[in-house]
Amino acid sequence: MRFSLKNIFFPILVFFFVLSCKQEEKKQDAPVKTRIFPGYHILLDEVVRSNEGVFRGLNLNANASQIRNIEKSTPAEESEGHLYYEYSPDSVTNYSIDYSLTKDSLEEITVQINTNDLELSSYLFCDLKDYYANKLPNPTEDKGYVVYNCFEGQRKPFVVSLSDNSSPSKGIINMVIYKDK
Repeated sequence: MRFSLKNIFFPILVFFFVLSCKQEEKKQDAPVKTRIFPGYHILLDEVVRSNEGVFRGLNLNANASQIRNIEKSTPAEESEGHLYYEYSPDSVTNYSIDYSLTKDSLEEITVQINTNDLELSSYLFCDLKDYYANKLPNPTEDKGYVVYNCFEGQRKPFVVSLSDNSSPSKGIINMVIYKDK
């Protein structure tokens, strides 16, 4: 019996080829995540997260433990009456959420979205405007601010204020949700 390198390496090469194909098949079988806001930019799923409540499944008057249950991580900063979170969903975008509470009751939510992609910033701002326009009636626009007032039904009145504060080199979107006094 005579062994040649061809007879040894060919079966090994076939084995690794088959193994790599099977690993590729496993990568492609990853489950597709169901979109929360189809028709909007994917980052709206990340930032707003839920159709429920006014933001991320929360309503004003929520307590600190409800906020902690909704958020995916521990706060970057925390003090009495204040929970602050920071997220980076991709390499060009980051956002922060500042929850202000009085007597363990959510009074205000401040969100800032920063991106190095000005086109993305413009797109996200328009998507946020459309999302809240569909959720809350009759927005008013003044000096770059879009304001949505909610006085419906049994809910306490609140305001959602959106603004695009982008510079020529950086996209900055600000949103404040607060109780209307």
